[in-house]
Amino acid sequence: MLGLGNRTLAYYSGSAIPFSFHTSGDFGMSTFAYPKPRKDTTVDNYHGTKIPDPYSWMEDPDSAETKDFVDAQNKISVPYLKSCQARDKFHARMTELFNYPKYSCPFKKGNRYFFFMNSGLQNQSILYCQDKLSSEPEVFLDPNKLSDDGTMALRGRSFSEDGKYFAYGLSESGSDWVTIKFKEVNGCVDLPDTLERVKFSCMGWTHDNRGIFYNRYPDDTGKADGTETTSNVNQKLYYHVLGTPQSEDVLCAEFPDNPKWMSGAEVSDDGRYVLLSVSEGCDPVNRLWYVDLQTIGGKVEKGPLPWVKLIDNFDAEYGYVTNEGSLFTFKTNLNAPRYKLINIDFSSPDMSEWKDLIPEHEKDVLEYVNCVHNDKLIVEYLSDVKSVMQLRALKDGSCVKTFPLQVGSLEGISGRKNLSEMLYKFTSFLTPGTIYHCDLTNENLDSTVFREIKVPGFDASLFETNQVFYASKDGTKIPMFIVQKKGIKLDGGHPVLLYGYGGFNISITPSYSVSRVIFMQNLGGVFALANIRGGGEYGETWHKAGMLGNKQNCFDDFQAAAQYLIDSGYTKPEKLTIQGGSNGGLLVGACINQRPDLFGCAVAQVGVMDMLKFHKYTIGHAWTTDFGCSDLPDQYQWLIRYSPLHNVRDYGKNRQQYPALLLLTGDHDDRVVPHHSLKFIAVVQEVHGTRESQTKPLLILVDTKSGHGAGKPTSKVINEVADIYGFIAENTGATWVSHEK
Repeated sequence: MLGLGNRTLAYYSGSAIPFSFHTSGDFGMSTFAYPKPRKDTTVDNYHGTKIPDPYSWMEDPDSAETKDFVDAQNKISVPYLKSCQARDKFHARMTELFNYPKYSCPFKKGNRYFFFMNSGLQNQSILYCQDKLSSEPEVFLDPNKLSDDGTMALRGRSFSEDGKYFAYGLSESGSDWVTIKFKEVNGCVDLPDTLERVKFSCMGWTHDNRGIFYNRYPDDTGKADGTETTSNVNQKLYYHVLGTPQSEDVLCAEFPDNPKWMSGAEVSDDGRYVLLSVSEGCDPVNRLWYVDLQTIGGKVEKGPLPWVKLIDNFDAEYGYVTNEGSLFTFKTNLNAPRYKLINIDFSSPDMSEWKDLIPEHEKDVLEYVNCVHNDKLIVEYLSDVKSVMQLRALKDGSCVKTFPLQVGSLEGISGRKNLSEMLYKFTSFLTPGTIYHCDLTNENLDSTVFREIKVPGFDASLFETNQVFYASKDGTKIPMFIVQKKGIKLDGGHPVLLYGYGGFNISITPSYSVSRVIFMQNLGGVFALANIRGGGEYGETWHKAGMLGNKQNCFDDFQAAAQYLIDSGYTKPEKLTIQGGSNGGLLVGACINQRPDLFGCAVAQVGVMDMLKFHKYTIGHAWTTDFGCSDLPDQYQWLIRYSPLHNVRDYGKNRQQYPALLLLTGDHDDRVVPHHSLKFIAVVQEVHGTRESQTKPLLILVDTKSGHGAGKPTSKVINEVADIYGFIAENTGATWVSHEK
């Protein structure tokens, strides 16, 4: 995503920032003496309005002053979190319940099957291979051997069409930067090829096995280790030929007049065409260019490639599904906010000739499509935030079969056009994962359970999931899942954790979480997931209702979810925690500013907090499609109204106490750079932390060798959730109960 212990933290010597805390027997009654960082005189002018930015110096992560501030904050937050009564118990229970085998959905490449498996507490999942689904698997790639602490992670992978070669990306310390390496699959032989300066990249093999298309950034933009804040611009598409140095790679596409554009190339199923998707941000729209490799002799030898610009605007999204010769099938939201399938004949590309294959559904969102077994399509719909899977005919789109699924999500589907089988993985709030196998040659097309993932000590029958639809401020009905122990009384006495995201057309669907199970099982909690506007749960209309000038709808929806949980008797404000990460961190920050009375506790992970300057750092410019940009006068007006950093208010005579606040970020987060959280906590502590009436803690924890969340090692995950839930329990009055009771 944008959406993520005893932990190893950044400690720097010679701190110049004072810190301390005073306690009256326990931390729950503490009055903290927070760091008092220097305030400078920086003032930014936004269209005639002067906005102070006194902590702008925190935007330099390498300065001694910034490091001192981080040091001072961690020296408060680490001891506090260690002291939380439920923290160590949660850590022990998490270690116990998380120690179960976790499997991905197997997939086939060439003559072998591959899958990821984590035996339980391994820092990184291991990629295994096997000749048959019934064969004994062998280790193919073990990322745990690449670093002592598990902070080297696999990020992106691609097998050649015949399964002979394997390209994979390695990310260090959670950074978005990756190094692409290669293997020959037979014998698992490492190849010398290494590709650097890679970020947000495709890995598309040509079918002759000569090499891959990939994306990289220029070499002259400074360091690239994940701690820098420089803007990521001028991405280019290259083709790398195996066995040659990166310096000889073929430049296939660049956009010097549009430095913020990004692209990704994939090769068609028949190997003949290279399809290029060009985007200008995170909005679900793209340009679609292609090259017929036969017109350039079948090989990529020099560039730029002679792209045919089939669609050269940003009016809609086009995702390649398959093709039969020049007849291509795409998933698109063109005049279809819930998506549909269309056919385009490249030999006659006039838009008037485009044909609908599967029209837009009247209610459900077309989420995923893949061509399997020559002439069939596996199709996933999202129906009221629940997965529905169908098999359809490629010829006319007609439905062949609807597969029976419980309330939950498809976490993985594997199948290919040249294979007669498929596998898929189902999960839910109370289902760790079930992997099914379907022989597509069988007349009844029934699926069988291939592997069922089980968690020792977890009895799903003791819990229940309900979906409700509540009214937001403007009357819009918002879906929300509520997961709880069976038989609880709605007496307002339960600690509730409310989670949300609401952005970037991303749908937050049911998934299994050990930490949330422990919250319900051992802390008597209730978990709620609000599918607020801004996400993709009901298609592009739902997304647009929570973006740009409509962003306040996201916050209204989330606050209405909290009010519903209170009014329905699940909880009361002092026992209600809100949590979100990335764009969800923005959600949390905005809501506690707007309605601090509604929440007792808040956890914001890697949040976007400075809405006036986010576009200036790393990949932030891509988010302007969802947020807007302060460089434009009308969009500045949207952003200044809710920007968490700029709306921390003094409540005057009411002396409203701010919710207990825990911010988390990582020193290698080059997606949402750490100074978003650093500047925000500085302002929150300045405004609220000096009051005697503010007894609730206002903390930030900055982890080292951590990024935005992807690839985080298991040891760090367990430490982080122990910190989070220990903090929640301490500040909502939740008490630990043994799970046997």
